[in-house]
Amino acid sequence: MFEHFLPAPGAQAQPLAPEDFDALDDILDELRTRLDETPQWEFCEGFLAALVCSRRAVPPAEYLPVLLGLPMEGEVLAEGQGSFRDEAQAREFAGLWQRRWAEVQAALDAEVQTLDDERCYHPELMDQRAAVLELDEAERAGIRLEDLPAFAQVWALGFMFAVESWPEDWATPRERELAEQLDGGLGALVALTEDDHEPPEIAPFGEGPPTVSQERVNTLADAIWAVYDLRALWRQLGPRIATVRAEASPGRNDPCSCGSGKKYKKCCGA
Repeated sequence: MFEHFLPAPGAQAQPLAPEDFDALDDILDELRTRLDETPQWEFCEGFLAALVCSRRAVPPAEYLPVLLGLPMEGEVLAEGQGSFRDEAQAREFAGLWQRRWAEVQAALDAEVQTLDDERCYHPELMDQRAAVLELDEAERAGIRLEDLPAFAQVWALGFMFAVESWPEDWATPRERELAEQLDGGLGALVALTEDDHEPPEIAPFGEGPPTVSQERVNTLADAIWAVYDLRALWRQLGPRIATVRAEASPGRNDPCSCGSGKKYKKCCGA
């Protein structure tokens, strides 16, 4: 199953259309019937963006069990536990995931100067508060807008979930300037994981009553630029090099570690 998620060599970004995101939502809804902790796509979108930025190329066999609760390689789940319904569903999700991955990666590698650039990365977001306001009064009875996620909050939570799942890959660089760049970038994402407490002024998709504050829009813009900075930071540094630690050698007059009873200088150290 995991091999379906490996990008094909030279794969080009094929932007997902609205119906493709609908298909992703349908698959996640179906997965949720077997694992109720299956996240919504906005969370997956943030998680994917963090993987694209990550210093190490985390393989699908490692990240899919973390994101979707899928079985690890060789693991057999009990009946009723979470997994794809069948091979066809796994292939469909993998194909859409690969296309979105290529699209996000191409956007983050593009030389853009403004968020209005059509090549710029724009996360796929929902305005859950606006969706509730569109319901009739009977349907939204008992639903408090402040109990729903703020705009882009779920996306930021997905990004930070990936960061927290692989702390070694997001460890602070030794160089002060790079450490500050990492701290600033992650700080912008963390700010977006908080609620929007300011008065709503903007309808983010241009229709309906305002549900988002201007401050929230600015915080989202900062977070998007932070994702660009984080991608550039780890590409500049390259993969982490594992530290090789040499075992301490015995002193010349210490007993030899081979167990001969002789001094090290008269045995293996001769």
